[in-house]
Amino acid sequence: MFPFHAKHVAPTGAPSQPDMGAYWSQASKDLTQTLDSSVEGLTQKTARARRRKMGANVLDATAGDTFWGLLISQFKNPLVLILMVASVISMFAAEWVDAGVVLAIVLGSTLLGFTQEYVASNAIKKLRAKVKIHSSVLRDGRFRPIPSDLVVPGDVVALSAGSLIPADGVVLEAKDFFINQAVLTGETFPVEKKPGVVADNASLSERSNCVFMGTSVSSGTARVLLVKTGKATVFGQIALKLALRPPMTEFERGVHRFGYLLTRVMLVMVVLVLAINVFLEKPPIDSLLFALALAVGLTPELLPAIVSITLSHGANRMAKLGVIVRRLNAIENLGAMDVLCTDKTGTLTAGVVGLDGALDTQGIASAKVLRLAAINAHFQSGLSNALDDAIGMAARNAQVDISAVSKVDEIPYDFVRKCLSVVVTEAPGRCTLITKGAFEKVLALCITQGESGVPLDAAGRASLVALLEGWSAQGYRVLGLASKPMDERTEPYVREDESGLNLDGFLLFMDPPKTDVRQTLGNLAQRGVQLKVITGDNRQVAWHLAQVLGLSEGHVMTGRELNDMADDALMHAVKQTVVFAEVDPNQKERIILALQKTGHVVGYMGDGINDALALHAADVGISVDTAVDVAKDASDFVLLRKDLDILSQGIDEGRVTFANTLKYILTTISANFGNMVSMAVASVFLPFLPMLASQILLNNFLSDIPAASIAGDRVDPEWVAKPRHWDTLFIRNYMVVFGLLSSAFDFLTFGALLWIFEAAPQEFQTGWFVESLMTELVIALVVRTRRPFYQSRPARLLLLSTLAVLMVALTLPYLPFSAVFGFVPLPWPLMLGMVVLTLAYVGVVELVKKRFYATTHQLGGHVL
Repeated sequence: MFPFHAKHVAPTGAPSQPDMGAYWSQASKDLTQTLDSSVEGLTQKTARARRRKMGANVLDATAGDTFWGLLISQFKNPLVLILMVASVISMFAAEWVDAGVVLAIVLGSTLLGFTQEYVASNAIKKLRAKVKIHSSVLRDGRFRPIPSDLVVPGDVVALSAGSLIPADGVVLEAKDFFINQAVLTGETFPVEKKPGVVADNASLSERSNCVFMGTSVSSGTARVLLVKTGKATVFGQIALKLALRPPMTEFERGVHRFGYLLTRVMLVMVVLVLAINVFLEKPPIDSLLFALALAVGLTPELLPAIVSITLSHGANRMAKLGVIVRRLNAIENLGAMDVLCTDKTGTLTAGVVGLDGALDTQGIASAKVLRLAAINAHFQSGLSNALDDAIGMAARNAQVDISAVSKVDEIPYDFVRKCLSVVVTEAPGRCTLITKGAFEKVLALCITQGESGVPLDAAGRASLVALLEGWSAQGYRVLGLASKPMDERTEPYVREDESGLNLDGFLLFMDPPKTDVRQTLGNLAQRGVQLKVITGDNRQVAWHLAQVLGLSEGHVMTGRELNDMADDALMHAVKQTVVFAEVDPNQKERIILALQKTGHVVGYMGDGINDALALHAADVGISVDTAVDVAKDASDFVLLRKDLDILSQGIDEGRVTFANTLKYILTTISANFGNMVSMAVASVFLPFLPMLASQILLNNFLSDIPAASIAGDRVDPEWVAKPRHWDTLFIRNYMVVFGLLSSAFDFLTFGALLWIFEAAPQEFQTGWFVESLMTELVIALVVRTRRPFYQSRPARLLLLSTLAVLMVALTLPYLPFSAVFGFVPLPWPLMLGMVVLTLAYVGVVELVKKRFYATTHQLGGHVL
């Protein structure tokens, strides 16, 4: 978060929108006329014409995954650019055939990566379109839900607690309307917004009549006239100037560290090989192309494409399960997650809340309490919720008549008061304030109790609290209900009116545990994911549910206890705590941060406005399709139904995605690193280049074809058995051990070619090309699993593509056009020798692999 103070400046490249100047200093009536709108909003026809002229309400601060953007990004690799320039230079040196071949192979490789990424990005766009944020917009005289990217200047929007504000605008009317705008101004607490005008030089935080895109409603209701949309908003200006991207995931950081490691190795190798070859007076152009081809051969240039493809495959598989991925890079975090924090309602419980009792202060069923509750639930205009729905159902079943009641005013719910009040009237001049909310909060506002209004003393309060604790211990969620007569008046009713109330009684709700939730929790535990319950419910209710579900092997902590703890103490306490009860939104965030500081990858599942902070803070934010807008916007994943079972399947998909991405890295570096070391050494001692640049690149291109299908490969069960994390040390050791093993067999191949088969330079190059490509192809099938390769069946596409390229490798020297690449037909004994060496290599790799994983396990390695 950062403070932002600036007058409105039209951003470069913004859609054609009217210049409203300092619109916050203008009367709303004048603004409405200027925007050719009205208090009744726009017509659909006008809105469509305005959207065509002014553009959609989107930021588009970056080019995104467009066709041309992705294509151009394939050529941003400096090695590819250098190689293309070197090819052009060699053409001018009259070596145009070799240079043309090199150029064609480079273009083929980049187009392969582009095709895979483009298909993957289109698939992801379709998935994201399934989860859109909507706004309640006044069109043709009535409010209707419309995707937020379709709103235009002049629209009138209704906002309530939990709403994301879709664009910049001015408040037309408001009731206890508080906005969280920390994303723009850095203000810690929500600020109140009211109709009116402010000075034209007011800073952003001083514009008390304005709301801004990207902020959210904390409490209250309002109608807002939209003035600026898309890039013309304040948020749009910041996005265009900064183009901020979200923090890297753990997996992305690992890939970057791996990239730095390869870059250092590659630079040393290229400079050293080029210098030695020039010193030995070998052809300079050939030496340059050879050195650059070595660098390209070492680089897993398909890695960005493979990451995109595996993530896309994972997202598609997750979508079929009912999990929509909003932020693609979070999939690996989902697989690495080892702690899941969740609310209980609808996740651990059935989510079908029933009103089990409307009781007076003696604990006896009361028709009056039910009627007062029905009035409060019916006339409240905040978020729809299961408790009010349950009250409405019970009232209808009891045929409660509230037709004579009319609403006068409302004091909306907020998370500090934890209650909501409506002011109603049934007769002229007589009003009643009815308050419903958390029992302790409501009780604190009361001075009398019961039908006769008996004064509340300490003994009376203790008796009421004892009733509350008894019901809570049985698993009931208990709300308090209070009321008092009020004088009719013209000015609004405010929070200060919630005092001197009479406690009318209790509302008891029951939300039983899901029938299969114990099995689901067992599935999560088997996957190494620990569950922690974070709820605003009281301690007894939460602990009762934990005991029913078998989560009682741990402590329970209340929000009050948490407040008294320093951060260091909390870091120790969260390890043993399984239930956090009576917590507020800021405390949820503290719990998440404390778990992260102890080394956990933390997921948080929530669907309310009070969950937004925790969803932002978590490594994996999970919401549901029915959640409030601000919760969905803060999440990485959206479940189409609130079910931990589909989430556990999503965790498996996250681990499969991680596994297949890592497979590509391991199979590539185990072959490429060894081959490049072998070529570098051989180029020093041989009087000719061990392989031509075009042959190196063709080898790399052909081996990439089956590698692209790793994204859909099968994964061994042990991969999904527990959370997996990136381990650069493990990958480095893997590269060195299996790379040097590959080099050892390369040197055996060199010896066989020179001393047994007495191969001429072109035969040597052709023979080693065939052996090198075969070993790289078959070794991919061996190192893709820590099991013996014959016990882990690869996916059909991976197997078939590997076999197809193997056939190409064996037949390529005998094809008519092979001379273009510098190949010559090989005698059958020589070709048979290459096949035998390849088979021997597979056997030795199996033995070394078994020993390597055993040693890694003893040292505490945990990647595989």
